[in-house]
Amino acid sequence: MDADGLAENIGLYLEKTIKDLMRRRLDKLMEKRLETAEELGVIDRGKFFEIKRFIERPLKHLYKPPAQLKIISDPSGATIHLDDSYGDGTLVEPGQPLVRCGQEVEGAKGDGCGTLIPLEDYIKNFQICPNCGKRHVLDAAGWISALADPGSFHELFRNMTVFDLLPEEDLHGYYREFLDKQKKRSSFNESLVTAHATIHGYPAVLALSDFAFAGGSMGVVFGEKFRLAVEYSRRKGWPLISVCCSGGARLYEGIVALMQMYKTVASLERLKRSGVPYISILADPATGGAIASYAALGDVCLAEPGALVIFTGPRVMKARGFEVQEEAVRSEGLVQTSGETYRQEDYYGDIRGIQEVVPRDGMRRAVARYLEFYARVRTGETKKKGVRPYRRRPQNSLDNSD
Repeated sequence: MDADGLAENIGLYLEKTIKDLMRRRLDKLMEKRLETAEELGVIDRGKFFEIKRFIERPLKHLYKPPAQLKIISDPSGATIHLDDSYGDGTLVEPGQPLVRCGQEVEGAKGDGCGTLIPLEDYIKNFQICPNCGKRHVLDAAGWISALADPGSFHELFRNMTVFDLLPEEDLHGYYREFLDKQKKRSSFNESLVTAHATIHGYPAVLALSDFAFAGGSMGVVFGEKFRLAVEYSRRKGWPLISVCCSGGARLYEGIVALMQMYKTVASLERLKRSGVPYISILADPATGGAIASYAALGDVCLAEPGALVIFTGPRVMKARGFEVQEEAVRSEGLVQTSGETYRQEDYYGDIRGIQEVVPRDGMRRAVARYLEFYARVRTGETKKKGVRPYRRRPQNSLDNSD
């Protein structure tokens, strides 16, 4: 291989490119970069294809337990008496599905208390052990139950897949096999779930990353669905609420996946200019490209207790020789650090960090407080030309029109 010759060619190319860039105006370059990012992961398949994605019939949410949960039932048929430390020593029926704390999934390290929990109770408690408080990573279906009013969730853009957005030659066999495995683990078709719903009666647009699907990784479908959710939010004037539970970019898709970071940021910039609020919820874990892009840009940032919020996880950093004080990058430590932004506003500028740490069972009410505040502010602005009212609505009154 002629390394010197190759390096010389690269050098000539870079020199020519830089000279070309220097002749252009910066604002025009920024517009072109935004235009390029918007086009990543979108293939022109005609006008009908674009229209179909907007008017496809939404799917009402039907909850089912995560596929990866390890369900235990007593094969002997005898009644199992739960540990006295759980509730009042409830008796369960023979064959009733149970979950053991610390062994919620295959291969779990067993760091829970070992209590047997009826599956129904475990799901209602948002996959948290009622005895010791150990939390299991909550999938998108669990976050829907935690946030949306019952019966109000309508999924948007459900049918969009990577096969719609990437060229056929980029979809290698091993990537197809990977996607088939992920679909068996999740109730959804991709790692981002977008929808409209009500939260204590207030309409909102949801963008929920599903850790059960490829670790909530950001790929072309993730970026395009996020962009469409933002545009839907802008048209309706409904706040956008995202839940970040992600390990970062999907490297199966290479540089195109990494560019979704810029695409989500650009979408949110348009949302902010339109005056529609964006509430970001940081679930456990919120890492990688997700926290380095859209998840950190909320007008309000909430986090669940114990959420890991960091670009590179402590385990990876330790493997590279870097020690991490893990408590400092968990939500409770970070919300204390966020207080410094108010004491040193000249240094931090508009950066505010995490406003609140909220348990899963209180997240709907916490979000509703901010939606109510927005509704009151919006009411005072409705007299302005072109400002649509935002108000609380009776449950299940949302329409599907654009």
